[in-house]
Amino acid sequence: MLGLRALFGIGLFVTSRGATVIARRAAHTHVCEHTYTPRFTRQACSMAQSVRYLGQEEAQRIDEELFSEYSFSVDQLMELAGLSCATAVTKAYPVQSLLKLPPRVLVICGPGNNGGDGLVCARHLKLFGYEPAVLYPKRPNKQLFQNLTTQCEKMEISFLSEMPEADEVDEVYNVVIDAIFGFSFKGAVREPFAAILSSLKKISVPIASIDIPSGWDVENGASDGIQPDLLVSLTAPKKAASHFQGRYHYLGGRFVPPALDRKYGLNLPQYPGTECVLRLN
Repeated sequence: MLGLRALFGIGLFVTSRGATVIARRAAHTHVCEHTYTPRFTRQACSMAQSVRYLGQEEAQRIDEELFSEYSFSVDQLMELAGLSCATAVTKAYPVQSLLKLPPRVLVICGPGNNGGDGLVCARHLKLFGYEPAVLYPKRPNKQLFQNLTTQCEKMEISFLSEMPEADEVDEVYNVVIDAIFGFSFKGAVREPFAAILSSLKKISVPIASIDIPSGWDVENGASDGIQPDLLVSLTAPKKAASHFQGRYHYLGGRFVPPALDRKYGLNLPQYPGTECVLRLN
């Protein structure tokens, strides 16, 4: 759920796409960011380096166990995930560092739970002082998603009828939230999301992906897919995260019960203070 110019890479917003990619790769140093004591910093960095990266089936089993054995509800986990993502966005792109005001953010939601995370993220970003707009082209009929949509509408968050052109995204928005597909995604990307992902490859503003960059293979990544600047891994990182080339990788999973952590050997790091996210790189 990060303003000095050098620290937050404000120059990213005004570079060309080619320079942006170079800057992202150069900044990917696997250094753990923290402002607490040196001892805690060393501990957090050491633990972050040994966090387990999950395959698709294992990630699905953990989710199922959270629902069945630990009695979490879908909307409860969705709220925690969306809050974590919004918090990570505020750390990577604080309002005071943005070059374009008002601080507009485009949130693109898919038809599943990842899209639900995006709706929750949009609502919290609004509370955090951003101006989110949501693109939600394929809405499920389930009451949960209808409720999340209503909550955003009551927060005066606008919903777009179509994907803006790439140059319009670059002109209007500071960040794009990719909440299209999660770790259960398989197969080919269908419309309208194929065209949306194609458009996202052309933009120069940063992309922040929730859990998995949409369109990526959950375990093998996708070198020709979208290349997010921020990745927020939920519960634990998935294997695709090892192919992430962006600047900011955050973990959002403080809700994971210690017994589940031990059972799957996740080796999750300690979160500082009351934080719900922790930067891994």
